[in-house]
Amino acid sequence: MRRTQLEHIIRAAGQIAQTDTLLIFGSQSILGQYPEIGESFRLHAHDHPARVLARSMEADICVPHQPDKTDEIEGSIGEMSVFHDTFGYYAQAVDETTCKLPLGWQERLIEISSPNTRNVKGLCLEIHDLLIAKWAAYRQKDIEFCTAAVQLGLVQKEVLLLRLQQTPLSIEHIHLVEQTIRRLFDESTNTR
Repeated sequence: MRRTQLEHIIRAAGQIAQTDTLLIFGSQSILGQYPEIGESFRLHAHDHPARVLARSMEADICVPHQPDKTDEIEGSIGEMSVFHDTFGYYAQAVDETTCKLPLGWQERLIEISSPNTRNVKGLCLEIHDLLIAKWAAYRQKDIEFCTAAVQLGLVQKEVLLLRLQQTPLSIEHIHLVEQTIRRLFDESTNTR
């Protein structure tokens, strides 16, 4: 997904839900902080890490404190909708408890708002918070996403480790993620 495509989803979702503020969770929230990542998808070789960061064609959308409006969005521009068939990307309804996030994540949200969104604000996760949420889920696609972000130097190890400690996860899960973070940064340092 490219930034302009995410802006289109924000614009459409804002109109459907009659709201001026949306939360963007999931991998495409990276486009708030790194708008050029989506363009990298087309420019880099198939195995380049930037392609992993932009490969999803869905944007996880939430209307804060209004789950019924969030469901309306998915019903109108969600997977297998006319919108999806027409444009090749879509919105997926999520709620504010969808992912495990570090304390203070709300204060670090990155805003997308432009004429292309008709000034609807899409509030995206800051990249360190995004990676912690993905490691909390720990699915294969999430691990690949986090690995690519580390390989591209988009995150700092110490910030990730601090945020991990501020996330409501089991001690075992925190230990697993901490080991993963340390290993990825060691590998990344050794390949430079």
